[in-house]
Amino acid sequence: MSLSLPLEARPADPALEGIIKLAILAVGGQGGGVLTNWIEGLARSQGYHCQATSVAGVAQRTGATIYYMEMAPGDVAAPVFSLAPSAGDVDIIIAAEMMEAGRAIIRGFVTPDRTTLIASTHRMLAVSEKTVPGDGMASSEEVKAAAELAAQKLVLADMDTAALKVGSVISASLFGALAGSGALPFERAAFEEAIRAGGKGVEASLRAFAAGYDLAKNGEEPKVEAAKPARQEIVRPAGPDMAQKAWASLEAKVAALPEPVREMARAGLQKVVDFQDTDYGAEYLGRLESLVSRDSAEKDYELSREAAKYIANAMAYDDVIRVADLKTRSQRFDRIETEMQVK
Repeated sequence: MSLSLPLEARPADPALEGIIKLAILAVGGQGGGVLTNWIEGLARSQGYHCQATSVAGVAQRTGATIYYMEMAPGDVAAPVFSLAPSAGDVDIIIAAEMMEAGRAIIRGFVTPDRTTLIASTHRMLAVSEKTVPGDGMASSEEVKAAAELAAQKLVLADMDTAALKVGSVISASLFGALAGSGALPFERAAFEEAIRAGGKGVEASLRAFAAGYDLAKNGEEPKVEAAKPARQEIVRPAGPDMAQKAWASLEAKVAALPEPVREMARAGLQKVVDFQDTDYGAEYLGRLESLVSRDSAEKDYELSREAAKYIANAMAYDDVIRVADLKTRSQRFDRIETEMQVK
């Protein structure tokens, strides 16, 4: 992502004094609509005129929905509100993901004379990042550097993790960060009452709200060294004796590979066998072994280790039938019910 400095802010219009302009950029599934409803309910409960609109994005993370609100004190007579944000004319930007903060800066919504930018630092990769061979992830540090120049006030923290730790979702922690930023002229209790008025998941949302509020007030939580991920265990497939013997033979071939290659090869083998069968797994290992024979310990078998991943991905293409298969498996529903704590 290439970022440039924001557009020059427009001269203040006396007729618009008192109107607060707020935009939320959220990816599907992050609760942008819920957050919008909370803010709208909050404003109205405090005697403000308020109007909220939204422009839907595209599915599968190729874009985000922009929710836009304007509000004004009740003593402002018959205000006329805009339907969409304009460059250089937004007071508060809430970005539910780091690259959405970058999009807001590129579009000129963030200006140093007026804009409070509240953004979560976690990442949800865009399709353009996923399709790049290797690491196609855009630089969060570049966005952060641009945000420090573009915004009048900046609140950056991992709002997604903060919400997940207390069993809630990012919309609630972002709402807390908005309260903690002081960008709106309302007391904390009024924000919390807006959550209670929603009537759903109140206690969990209030916990996430408090976490976001504290992050906005005190800054990002201290970083701790992440624990090393557990090694992926190979799952022994069920099946007739002949298939079990074929699988054992493939496992023996993996065990004979150089140590730096084994872990990735085991994961790749499981993927291609799950995609078709053990014969297909044997073909996968044959392709991999031909590269291992050309590789060397002097180079730590780096080529073979990377090939173990990319060959498996190429041999198990996630077409519509494959995706339908994965999404309708009973194990997936069991996992979702556990994660969502379905009763």
